Amino acid sequence: MSFRTKFSLIVLSSMLAIYTVVGGWISTRAQQPANDPNAQLRIFESVLQHIQNDYVDEPNMEKVRAGALRGLAYGLDPYSTYLTPDQVRQYTENAKSNAVGIGAELSQVASYLYVIAPMKGSPADQVGVRAGDIIEYIDGKATRDISLYDAKQLLNGPAGSEVKLRILRANTRPLTLTVKRSSFRAPAAEARMEAGRIGVLRLNSFADGEAADARARLQDLVKQGAQKIVVDLRGTAGGSLDEAVAVANLFIKDGTLAQTSGREGRALKTFSADNKLAIFSGPVVALIDAGTAGAAEVVASAFIDRNRGQVVGEKSFGAGAEQQLFTLRGGDGLLLTTVKWASASGKPFLGEDRGHSGVSPSVEVKRPELADAVDPDDLTGNDDDQVTKPDQPTEKQVAPETPAARPALEDVQMKKALELLRENKPVQLQKAA
Repeated sequence: MSFRTKFSLIVLSSMLAIYTVVGGWISTRAQQPANDPNAQLRIFESVLQHIQNDYVDEPNMEKVRAGALRGLAYGLDPYSTYLTPDQVRQYTENAKSNAVGIGAELSQVASYLYVIAPMKGSPADQVGVRAGDIIEYIDGKATRDISLYDAKQLLNGPAGSEVKLRILRANTRPLTLTVKRSSFRAPAAEARMEAGRIGVLRLNSFADGEAADARARLQDLVKQGAQKIVVDLRGTAGGSLDEAVAVANLFIKDGTLAQTSGREGRALKTFSADNKLAIFSGPVVALIDAGTAGAAEVVASAFIDRNRGQVVGEKSFGAGAEQQLFTLRGGDGLLLTTVKWASASGKPFLGEDRGHSGVSPSVEVKRPELADAVDPDDLTGNDDDQVTKPDQPTEKQVAPETPAARPALEDVQMKKALELLRENKPVQLQKAA
């Protein structure tokens, strides 16, 4: 099959997916109830008939079908995707894989691969990948309009191997970073004391076992005389829902902390506080930013919903979902989001769009250095878009940037959190277990 024919099939597959969604929407608006599956199927069948009977060449219907399914899943959320038979096998054998990544939590925004946050000390962090970066190319392969799953597969590889990323970042030319892949676990929770008997508990991860470590660090702070606590959740993404609930329970002794929701927002499971596990009842403030996602949003939302303390910073990213693999007759499959994580009040962190996702702080404080971050919605994706040309001469090759080498700026969010706590009078604390 010629390149032109292959290209035409890809275009037709994309148009089929778009036509199925848009055409179906117009049809149902005019004649059918919203989201009528029968109306969608009739349009789908009509388009397939035209391809079968009217397309200039004999179409490869397997490719057309795969393209259509890929497009349909692409229109749902960043984490739902179509998998080829090979990808289904890889997915089910994932535990046996020796592939490792770069240590960054990723999503997709406006069809671009978006860095929610690199894990502290990870390979990505060590070379200077930052929260809010857009990874436009991975080893020369464009990430725009491919699935998040496919992009992650490009990033993964043997430990010690290198991957080259082309990054779009605000107020700088596009730059290329080379990351050495390796297995990585985020550092344990950190703790320090500030003036005014204020303890700062920094959570770098919500991986299995991290809640127990956070508990130990909190107990250490109490023993050092901490009467007030700042819980720093900035740049912390991913992790376990159970670990997040356990961390929130350290500060909240009763009531609902979080829940999971399913079809039509129906509550599937509710997570409640255990009075015996709460160890700190003094004033507390949480810090969040756009790199806060998933499990960390559970803690922040619990503080807000339970009126436990102020949440300072910027709106969090909005993530937290669980997928289920549905295998199809041809051995391929659909990886579909079937469960969303939600706050105690039932609001999912992953919304229908960016405006309806995340947790809003009770006290908004923006970091000046992030005020002009690249907005993927502003990128056109066209070849003549100056910021997205892959081979433009202004592209910047940079040496690895260690976090310590970044310019030290005043942490205005932490400053505000400390101010709020210093305005509060100390209260009687619960005895640490």
